[in-house]
Amino acid sequence: VTGTDLSRPMLDAARERAAREDPTLPVEFLHAPMAPLPFDDRSFDLVVAHGVWNLARSGAEFRSAVREAARVAKPGAGLFVFTFSRHTLADDATPDPGETFVFSSWNGEPQVFLTEDELVSELARVGFARNGAIPIVEYNRPAPNALRTGGPPVIYEATFIRSEND
Repeated sequence: VTGTDLSRPMLDAARERAAREDPTLPVEFLHAPMAPLPFDDRSFDLVVAHGVWNLARSGAEFRSAVREAARVAKPGAGLFVFTFSRHTLADDATPDPGETFVFSSWNGEPQVFLTEDELVSELARVGFARNGAIPIVEYNRPAPNALRTGGPPVIYEATFIRSEND
């Protein structure tokens, strides 16, 4: 098991938890950017992108991270995604200039907020298909026409499978 993160404090917390849960578990933790990842092509049976891709500051950075996930995933590998939904933002929110799904209106910093269709199509572009056996779940989504006045972000949780042909 190999874990990477942009945040050293998150890595420290992961190390502590792994040591507490099972000190015999062979786990390696690395401080690394979203891209490029310091691994060989087709290295992993499972890739987990948990709360990281939404931190991309541009569509180009997001797409680079998604391509890296595809590069390091073995054919047939699983991908677990936990990322911000566009439903976090007001319906009339506009993306940053020159961007499609990067917004700064939530906390003043550019971050990725995807629709379900964007999530699926961006991952399909690099060879990940939806895992039809497991639905995409959207957490914290307000009721239709509800006034959004803060609160936690709306989050997608989804699984995909890396194509055998790429």
